[in-house]
Amino acid sequence: MFKAIIIEDEAKGLNNLKNLLKEHCPQVNIIGDAGSISEGAALLEEESPDVAFLDISLPDGLVFQLLNQIRPIDFEVIFVTAYEEYAVKACEYSSIGYILKPIDPDALKEAVARINLRQNSEVEKRLDLFNSYYNNPNAFTKMSISALDGIYFVNIADIVRFEAEDNYTHIYLKSGERITASKTIKAYEDLLAPFNFYRVHKRHVINLNFMRKFVKGDGGYLVMDDDIQIEVSRRRRPAFMERMKRLQEGL
Repeated sequence: MFKAIIIEDEAKGLNNLKNLLKEHCPQVNIIGDAGSISEGAALLEEESPDVAFLDISLPDGLVFQLLNQIRPIDFEVIFVTAYEEYAVKACEYSSIGYILKPIDPDALKEAVARINLRQNSEVEKRLDLFNSYYNNPNAFTKMSISALDGIYFVNIADIVRFEAEDNYTHIYLKSGERITASKTIKAYEDLLAPFNFYRVHKRHVINLNFMRKFVKGDGGYLVMDDDIQIEVSRRRRPAFMERMKRLQEGL
């Protein structure tokens, strides 16, 4: 069982989340709720939850103010929010759970399933990454990766490539380290497109900064800086060549 609190200022939203948790996530035991930063601070003085479901925008400010007040944080965080691009991206880069309003039961079950109490020691680092992107996305340089053996914090510029294997993704760093994450390669393709990463094959996303050479021909392939050869699929080759042309032109 997970002990949970909810901080949500709208009564309708609060009741809806409670009902959905009761119906779809019986392992979650709600031990309290609050509707503002001040009420949330008082609640957390009395209770020690395993997870907190937090609306981002509250009547007396943003919930980040509350999180900064109560550090150190030793519980998991799941943000519950209407769609906001920066907030969603910040959650993805920092491995912070989130659920979009209106709440989809399957998304709620997935967020709850990802709670891993053994990783709570890293929650503050993940929140720092969240705040870093949320406050200044143009200066963002680091991300967290939820791997099979823990959470890694890596510089995006140090990632050489991603390789898919079923529903897992192997992430290769320029140090030679390999991290295996429980996310699909599609998730990383979408997340890192603004950082010069490109999908060249159904199994491969590469950091274009680590390309050494493209070998043409029927079996066209890339040679990376670490000497690994990466196939460029026939279907993706025209778009890839167009991207290479734009890079050469400095666009």
